[in-house]
Formats: sequence, C-alpha cells, structure tokens
Amino acid sequence: MDRRLFLGAGVAGATALTISSVWSQSAPNLGAPSLPTTGFRRLKVGAMEVIALNDGALRRPLGEEFVRNVPLEQVKALLAAQSLPTDYVDIPFTPFLVVNGNTRFLIDTGFADNGPPTTGKLAANLAAAGYRPEDIDHVIISHYHGDHINGLRKKDGSLMFPKAKVHVPAPEHAFWFDDAKMNAAPPAARGGFENARRVIGSLPAEQLVKFEPGAEVAPGIRAEAAFGHTPGMSVFNIGSEGQNFFYVADVTNVPSLFARSPDWAVTFDMDPEMARQTRRRIFDRLAKDKTVAGGFHFPFPAFGTMEVTAAPGALQLAGSGYQFKPMA
Repeated sequence: MDRRLFLGAGVAGATALTISSVWSQSAPNLGAPSLPTTGFRRLKVGAMEVIALNDGALRRPLGEEFVRNVPLEQVKALLAAQSLPTDYVDIPFTPFLVVNGNTRFLIDTGFADNGPPTTGKLAANLAAAGYRPEDIDHVIISHYHGDHINGLRKKDGSLMFPKAKVHVPAPEHAFWFDDAKMNAAPPAARGGFENARRVIGSLPAEQLVKFEPGAEVAPGIRAEAAFGHTPGMSVFNIGSEGQNFFYVADVTNVPSLFARSPDWAVTFDMDPEMARQTRRRIFDRLAKDKTVAGGFHFPFPAFGTMEVTAAPGALQLAGSGYQFKPMA
C-alpha cells in the first residue's frame, strides 16, 4: 500500500477518535475498565510540578484491525506473555498539568463531557488536585485527534478553560485545515477534519497560538516533532533545574504492544512507517538518558521510564523493543 492510501486509511482510523460511539463498541461481556481510586499524581521537576490527571479509560475489543501489519494471534501472544487479557485492550486518557510558579499549562484535554461514560473525569481530578478549569492559563495540544482536543469544549459548545490560550503545532493545524486534503479524504474520514474545525476553528484569534517543532512553547517547555501518528504531532520536554520530564503524547497508544514491539502499526497511525521511526528514535533516547516519561495512553499514573528489552518468553519479534516501567 502506497503512502497516499495509507494516509487515507490513517485518517479513517483517526476519525474513530472523534466519535465517542465508536469507542463504545465494547461487547457487554467485556466489562468496563478499572479507573484509579485517586485520579491524579504529582511529580516534582526542579522548580516545576507536573500532575498526571486521569480523564477515564475505554475498553476496546481486540480485533484484526487494531494492529495492521501482524496477525491477531501474534498480538494476543505478546499480551499473554505479559499476563494481560487477550480479547480487549484498556486505553486510558491522561492529560498533564504543568505548574510553573503561578502559571498553569494543561497538555492535551481528554473529552470533557463529550465522551463515553467512563471518560470525562478530568474536571473532578483537577479539583481533587486543587485546581479549577478557570485556573488554567494555557492549553498545549500535541495533535488534533478528538481525545486530545475535544475537552476544549463542553457539550454545549462553551469553553472548558475560558481563560486559557490554546497552543497548537503549526504543521498539525495546517494539515487539518487544508481544504484540499479534506476534500480528497474518503467520506468516512472527513469527520476528523470537521471535528478539528468545530473545536479549534471557532476559537477567538487572540486565543489561538501556533508553534513550530523545536520551539520553546513557554519557559521550560520545549516542543519536538514526532510526526507519523499524525502529520504534525509534537511531544514536549519539560525541564527545570537540571531535571526533566518528557511527554510522548501518542508515540505509542498501548505500551504493552507498541513499545514492546515498536515496529507494529496501530490502526490510528496515519503514516505507519514514519510513526515507527519516531517511536524508535524517541524511545531509544529516553531509555539511554533514563528520562522520566509519560504518555497520554500509558497506564495510570503514567509516569515512568523506558527500558530496552527483548520479547518476553519464547515469543519471537523482529529486533528489540522497549518496556515502560511505571513509577512506584
């Protein structure tokens, strides 16, 4: 499949992230995902504080379509080797709040009240951590998939974070607001473009701030290109007083699959080969530097380190992978 067709398939897969009913396709016998009893976790990074905030989780049946380039039996074997269920995957959603003095930056948003019943927990966990939506000064967006941007607005269309400037990656914005790309996309894939325009396009001009990869979005918060999952996704390094935290966004959606076997392609990666290269580049560096990292879909509390590892047991995979080691 050439890159143009793969891109079309990726847009279609990404559209699932804008429509909550698609995420609610769990069969009744699969049950519901477990949510953390305490939905926030603090981490000191020099003079800054980073707070993981759980927005809930969804249980997705595991089918042939989830991993594009290997048989389902191999996917199940990798899960079984880690003593994980093999008929579904639980996908948590974790925005991160960065507190720098009196300024507060929320990275990605979750669903607000727009998602399925097991999501939309951000506001309650933000309150438990001692903050209100009105306290957020800036929202930084990694990419335009619905689970990362839909929480900017409540179901009634009002702004969830009314005082916040919204910082977005310029290449990501350019893609989703390109009329030619939207018109060329398959009909089923246009929902992603329409959703970006609904959520982002109606923001007041003075509230929307575009940044380029490599830019310092704010003191101590630097963006880095992480293209592949979407055309313009950014990840972020938060640094203060010689300490660092690295937010990987959706470099991997399910660490037990796509970190352990980084050459596998999840259905949501819009350019699978570029996403694969990005995964290896970023995870190699995190493992080498032993940097504390967090991901939007990592198991809560979503803080930990990446380690180079071989495939578990006798399962044979091509090349080495990585294992996410959660912080205690």
